Amino acid sequence: MPKLRLSQLRQHPLFPRMIQIIIGLVFLWFLYAIFSGTSDGRKSVDMDMEKVLAKEQEAVAKTKPIRPLENAPLFSYQIQSGDNLSSIFVRLGVPYGDMLSVMDTDQNHLTLDTLRPGNTLKIWMDEDQKHLTKLEVEFTIANKVVFTRNDDASYTFDEVILDGEWKTYPLVGEIQGSFSTSVYQVGVSGREIANITQILKDKLNFGRDLRAGDKFEILQKRQFIDGVASGSREIDAIRIYNRGSVISAYLHTDGQYYDSHGDSLQRAFLRWPTKIHYRISSPFDTHRLHPVTHRLAPHNGTDIASPSGTDVFATGDGIVTMTTNHPYAGKYISIQHGATYSTRYLHLSKILVRKGQVVHRGQLIAKSGATGRVTGPHLHYEFIIRNHPVNFLTAKIPMATSISKKDKAAFNANVKQIDEEFKQAKEIAKQEDKSAENQSS
Repeated sequence: MPKLRLSQLRQHPLFPRMIQIIIGLVFLWFLYAIFSGTSDGRKSVDMDMEKVLAKEQEAVAKTKPIRPLENAPLFSYQIQSGDNLSSIFVRLGVPYGDMLSVMDTDQNHLTLDTLRPGNTLKIWMDEDQKHLTKLEVEFTIANKVVFTRNDDASYTFDEVILDGEWKTYPLVGEIQGSFSTSVYQVGVSGREIANITQILKDKLNFGRDLRAGDKFEILQKRQFIDGVASGSREIDAIRIYNRGSVISAYLHTDGQYYDSHGDSLQRAFLRWPTKIHYRISSPFDTHRLHPVTHRLAPHNGTDIASPSGTDVFATGDGIVTMTTNHPYAGKYISIQHGATYSTRYLHLSKILVRKGQVVHRGQLIAKSGATGRVTGPHLHYEFIIRNHPVNFLTAKIPMATSISKKDKAAFNANVKQIDEEFKQAKEIAKQEDKSAENQSS
């Protein structure tokens, strides 16, 4: 058989194909040599193409949003520490104009200013992913708000609040160290501790009067939705045994705390946040029609036509929960008055308090102004009962110093029932202590 020279072989019509086959075989052998399973622990490559494609699809699914159901959100994002709404929208590709429209709608509610780590945002976009069609903000499993896009590119606001089931938990213990440390160990949160000390501040000096061994009893109420704790809680009663006396506080149906005799432990609210009762330029109206869009745009506060620089006073004792500068609401303050009431003061020219500060009824907290989106200087004042805004001019704001005669019988019955719950809780605690002693011995 005659031998072919290399030059003749290169001229053969199948030479390029032969070279491709040889390179392919060498490459396959190289892959097999590297990835084939051996005793030194190396792993073989799965050459089953169906499995390889399945793995690729799984990897893609982890990096791209999918919508397995027609009504499912495109994105679901849990708020992290340091996040803000603007950065989240940019990261998820939501148009800046849509964010401004949402904030415009939220101006009457200011719910987005209360976002915290752990809250969840759910985002729906149109088919081309050019516009936000719906935004759902879940604060807890029992409380969420929904912004839905309208045909004119505005958004409608809806709030969903579930009642769920409320269960009571009698918490009993004794002071070992500070009051806050002692009650925290039995399940009382930092916010609840702040409320308790605020309620009893005129009856007890928590840093000076309490001694090691003093007893406390706290009736805590927790909310559950389908058996799952929502995180919402409330203090229904407090009793502290100090130097032979009992200091007590019981929550009444009006949202105020009273001692066992029915006398109020909280000073009554001021009706007005200003000394002068200025003209009302825009009244409270939950069904107000927007003058331009003709859509429902509730006015959840009352606009007081005060000149810029007017003194603004806290209408009740409380804790400042927010001081901020909103693009539409301007500079504003939020104050929490116990577990039931809160107030807000918008469009301020100057804020004179800080977040976390304890304030008292009648204390100067700000100067009114015209910050944010306004047509002129005024004070927008809101009074909120259990997260529901009310008209401060007509609402039943706590103004009395004791339980009324018609409510006294119901109040006394409630006190008796709570005392019985504390008694049972103490008996259970004694039995647990005896059981622990027996096991240790």
